[in-house]
Amino acid sequence: MNPDTKKKIIKWFWIVLLGGLGTILVWLTCVAIFADLPSFRELEDPKSNLATLLYSEDGKVFNTFHLENRSFVSREDLPQSLVDAAVATEDARFYKHSGIDFTGLARVGFKTILLSDSSQGGGSTITQQLAKSLFGRDTTMDHANRVVYSFKMVNTKFKEWLTAVKLERNYTKDEIVTMYLNTIFFGSNAFGIRAAAATYFAKTPQELSVEESACLVGIVNKPTRYNPVLNYDQSLARRNYVLKQMRRNGYISQHECDSLSALPITLNYRTQDHNAGIGAYFRDMLYHRMNAKKPQRSSYSHVEDYRADSLLWKDDPLYGWLEKNPKPDGERYNLYTDGLRIYTTLDSRMQRYAEEAVAEHLGRDLQPIFNNELAYKTNAPFSNDVPADIRKRLMNQAMRWSDRWRGLKREGYSDKEAEETFMEKVPMRVFAWNKKHYIDTVMTPYDSIRYYKSFLRSAMVAIEPHTGKIKAYVGGPDYRFFKYDNAGQGKRQVGSTIKPYLYTLAMQEGFNPCSKVVNVPYSFPVGDTVWTPHSTDKAEYIGRTVTLKWGLTHSSNNISAYLMKQFGPVAMVEMCHKMGVSSWLDPVFSLCVGSCDLSVMEMVAAYNTYPSRGVYTWPMMVTRIEDKSGNVLATFSPHKREAISDPTAYLMVNLMQGVVNEGTASRLRWKYNLPNIAGKTGTTNDHSDGWFIGYSPKLTAGVWTGAEDRQVHFESLYYGGGANMALPIYGLFMQKVYSDPSIGIGPDDVFVAPLGWNMNLTCTGSSDDDLDGGNTGGDNNYFD
Repeated sequence: MNPDTKKKIIKWFWIVLLGGLGTILVWLTCVAIFADLPSFRELEDPKSNLATLLYSEDGKVFNTFHLENRSFVSREDLPQSLVDAAVATEDARFYKHSGIDFTGLARVGFKTILLSDSSQGGGSTITQQLAKSLFGRDTTMDHANRVVYSFKMVNTKFKEWLTAVKLERNYTKDEIVTMYLNTIFFGSNAFGIRAAAATYFAKTPQELSVEESACLVGIVNKPTRYNPVLNYDQSLARRNYVLKQMRRNGYISQHECDSLSALPITLNYRTQDHNAGIGAYFRDMLYHRMNAKKPQRSSYSHVEDYRADSLLWKDDPLYGWLEKNPKPDGERYNLYTDGLRIYTTLDSRMQRYAEEAVAEHLGRDLQPIFNNELAYKTNAPFSNDVPADIRKRLMNQAMRWSDRWRGLKREGYSDKEAEETFMEKVPMRVFAWNKKHYIDTVMTPYDSIRYYKSFLRSAMVAIEPHTGKIKAYVGGPDYRFFKYDNAGQGKRQVGSTIKPYLYTLAMQEGFNPCSKVVNVPYSFPVGDTVWTPHSTDKAEYIGRTVTLKWGLTHSSNNISAYLMKQFGPVAMVEMCHKMGVSSWLDPVFSLCVGSCDLSVMEMVAAYNTYPSRGVYTWPMMVTRIEDKSGNVLATFSPHKREAISDPTAYLMVNLMQGVVNEGTASRLRWKYNLPNIAGKTGTTNDHSDGWFIGYSPKLTAGVWTGAEDRQVHFESLYYGGGANMALPIYGLFMQKVYSDPSIGIGPDDVFVAPLGWNMNLTCTGSSDDDLDGGNTGGDNNYFD
């Protein structure tokens, strides 16, 4: 080669090289000076839409509030195999560079540009990927000017480089890889490793095996292509590639690589959307409680309900917490983006047992029996005696309250046009009692309304005595398909479960369980007519002398009517409110047989006064709230007041133990083998509602079962009574609780009598006419 030519080539090589480097340096300098780079404060506190985590009292994250299902996991809770897999696959020189791997860039550039091998990717380091995840990238394509688009992309890349360098200067390598694993997208709406582990394997990150860690890291490159749910074979190949990278970089041996590569991907896939997780109804109740606004009288039909919520606003710090507690900068906390940590009173074990008990009884036992009965009804699911105009009104009401109807109206459909669309068959997924809890089918939306009305629903609440902590909360059969919360939002007729409040009034006024009453019907003047409660007793017992204990044990309407005669409806309403019932109650005579509508929550909270020795404790949902950094924002403690005396509460325990030992709830003993339980069943008009509320010394729980409409019900008391509709759920739940020694609630727990108690409650008498005869009313000698 001519020496002059050689000199020119060398000269131009250095001109191009140094000119290019100079241009890059100038460009980087301009970006550093003029571009909108994240500040140090933003680096310390990046806006990454962190989910609010709900912790159970036993330390489990059981649900979230989120826009992006993203939550933070500390470095000590990340398995080393996960970190090794990420580094080996995404950035093998991670511990050697300072944010930008120029060696890697040169290698990738050579293979990508000169050899057209795009498998090497873009050469981004883990730190650069973190910068992109935290602070975003404008990927808007300007089709009119690709040069402008290319310029914007290069500019963005330089911003990522500079941000990566800032990250490296302010954080350790462990902190960077931890943030990276907490922010990247794993597909299936899973942002961050906690959501990914729960979504694909139903595990926490620290429970992941080496091959599961490799699978998740493999997804990151292309979350759809390497998703094991969508593309199993490609995901398997990608996982094995990650394992090879781990072996190549010395994180695992060849033997481990070969053994793990031979394993299949065993998924436990659960999409972590707003329908997922245990305690979904509890989460919604918590959301409404924390977001509550200050009560306004104009929003309430009854002044009593307004007063009850006003007291909550005043005395319950959780009620309206988001309104009452702004951030330091004055902004309102956002449950969906601020990454709060809410430590609830829920026990994940008891919550799971409650949900299982509802599903077992409804799905396995009750619904199949009800379906058989529906097959013989001419207007199923409604009972045959429901008039056509009421059936039509209920169906049309449900149609107009549906999301589909509201969507059609927003699009401009007239009522007639919207109704016509409800008569057209469309593919849909509907609830079913099978393993998946759904089936895919084709039906009209109108028929789907009728279909859903045929399902029985249940609600259950369990509360710890003395603290008021809500340990389990179930609002329906399946939150995905039944969003309405029948535990706290819904109110249904309570039937005989209200009778203990009337008996409590009697105990307070000097009666005792052995007090005698003549069992005859009692009538009340109502306007120009006379009302007599329907007698529920067998004819052989009418006219005989019985005890109050016999009356409650057998849920006698006659004895409840007798007590109403003694004290009147106003006194009964006052006692109900003393016990903790917060809803408005109409002071009418029929209250003695449960004509009012109340929620499961307030009924269970009121019953909780009995094992709490006469002290009413407000239901408690949360013990502590922290911000995303672990700073405590609020703590909560039980709020109590004395409702009745300890001796009165103990007398009521004795009365309701009789219901379980010998009365309407006796199957708790002979079928479920549950000792030391007190409680009461309840059944309403036409068997529309079945109730059971029971308590042991350490746990109070109540169950309601019924259909969406009161006109949909069993035709007989045998199937439609509370002892069959609701009590079995309580029985199954308590069996599971007793069988779990880690909970600390067992069959050996006993109710403790008041100090100095000296009263015989066996109710043994001498008269042949007496049933459980004994002491007469007014004998209230409790103590020595």
